[in-house]
Amino acid sequence: MKICVIENIGIDGKEFIDLFRDFVREDSYEIQYYDDKPSSREEIIKRGRNADIVVVSTLSLDRDIISQFENVKLIDVAFTGLDHIDVDYCKNKGIKVMNSDGYSTDSVCELVFGMIISLYRNMILNDKLVRDGKVKDDLGLELFGKKIGIIGTGKIGLRVAQIANAFGMKVYAYSRSIKDIDYIKYVSLNELLSNCDVISIHVPLNRETRNMLNKDRLKLLKRDAIVINTARGGIIDNEYLTYMLNNDLIGGAGIDVFDMEPPLDKDYCLNGAKNIILTPHIGYATKEAIEKRTNIVIDNICNFLSNRV
Repeated sequence: MKICVIENIGIDGKEFIDLFRDFVREDSYEIQYYDDKPSSREEIIKRGRNADIVVVSTLSLDRDIISQFENVKLIDVAFTGLDHIDVDYCKNKGIKVMNSDGYSTDSVCELVFGMIISLYRNMILNDKLVRDGKVKDDLGLELFGKKIGIIGTGKIGLRVAQIANAFGMKVYAYSRSIKDIDYIKYVSLNELLSNCDVISIHVPLNRETRNMLNKDRLKLLKRDAIVINTARGGIIDNEYLTYMLNNDLIGGAGIDVFDMEPPLDKDYCLNGAKNIILTPHIGYATKEAIEKRTNIVIDNICNFLSNRV
């Protein structure tokens, strides 16, 4: 049985293998761990061609690539979302796909509120003013009493709602499934976008959510609203979001995810936007989250090998 970690998943290869050996005290499994990202599709195929179990993180695997993994029985994804994996093809071919649900809930939520507070208190601008020997030139805003609209109330969305409630914010939500929580008011998407001061996105990217915040829906936002996206870049029309920011049609944005994985091209639209905080997909990237993720990845493999899934 060959297990191949095709790309670095945030942990040293030797440490991963040692952890796996702690879980599975057998020598019948060959483990290959690559510390770098493959440079081409051909390299991805070469690495995974003979593996029974393939582990990836953000690497995209379409049906053409997966079809050339001759022995694969499990694709273990060190990530929450699966929009970069052709899950339908895997299902048709009897290939099991498992993700790492829940590992980054706290880390993503903390980044959300870091961005909100930074935007509301103009922290980046004020840092520059201090360094330039100047003082504040405008007043910031408080979270208390503001309306936060949460799109998607899965684990991360619910945790954001809980923290927002602790800050004294009024919590509104739009989601496929409605939870019975006394401090969350569920409304339509258009009502949420029209009335909330902060919009925070927490849905997966799929056929239903792609371009969910299109030009027409972005036009519904209040002039002083801020948008936080730590979910997936394809959910927002980033070209029009840039236009709105540069024309002071909304108050600001905090964006951790884009239409592609960073590094971004220099001419990518959001690079030229005003009143925005950009981070290179770091919502999940904390020491604690990576440790949780590694344990989930190994646990997925162990459950698969033990026929528990």
